[in-house]
Amino acid sequence: MEQTATQPALVCYVPVVTTVLSAIFCSILLGRYRFKGKGAHLLWWAGGVFCYGLGTAMEGSITLFGNSIALTKAWYIAGALLGGYPLAQGTAYLLLKRRTANVLSALTVPFIIVFSTLVVLSPANADAMLPYKPGGAVIGWSWIRWFTPIINTYAVVFLIGGAILSAVRFARKTSTIHRAIGNAFIAAGALLPGIGGGLAKAGYVEGLYIGEFVGIILIWIGYNFCVKKVHPTVEAAQYATAQRAKAAAPRAAHQPVPVEQT
Repeated sequence: MEQTATQPALVCYVPVVTTVLSAIFCSILLGRYRFKGKGAHLLWWAGGVFCYGLGTAMEGSITLFGNSIALTKAWYIAGALLGGYPLAQGTAYLLLKRRTANVLSALTVPFIIVFSTLVVLSPANADAMLPYKPGGAVIGWSWIRWFTPIINTYAVVFLIGGAILSAVRFARKTSTIHRAIGNAFIAAGALLPGIGGGLAKAGYVEGLYIGEFVGIILIWIGYNFCVKKVHPTVEAAQYATAQRAKAAAPRAAHQPVPVEQT
């Protein structure tokens, strides 16, 4: 879909809407962290959603007002390097032991910092810059882009893989089925920006805009399912059933075996 000089195509405004949604979602995650007073995963998720929105903000600026080397590099760092990593790291803190998650952070954060710095320092390939479309080809040190799949694979393993694993586990119990549904939404939402990125590399950057927009909505829906509380009546019924089973167990263990009368 082409953009004219006087009237941008409607899809060009999609990254702006995605940025607004990301800002609201980020504030909700931070609010939950303040309410609970703990939860490293919430801080990582909030940082991930912030970077997600920062990347779409760069896309919106480039698409609506024009491109520049600085904007493209900022977009590449926020989108390609930080788009899914903080969300994946938050999932690592949620699913793994704190010590293991800390080790992973110690190994991966320097990697992110180094390659973000290299993107900034890289000479620019100005001939590859499109007027109203972001693209990684602007980065002169093309070998930097060879390492991007490593970061994306890490994000896939922990964010999408972790969500799928959690969905399977929570689906085993009726009381946690809402969390299974939530994680299924999160997995689907995390997958869409990657599909959109593939379309962008093929020249259809609008596919990235749509993928990111739908992706953040699905992740937000999934989060709401995961933090949803069980209805009080259902929770009370489950508690009563558990209590009855607990009370009946000792009686069954000590109940004398009836003797048949002859």
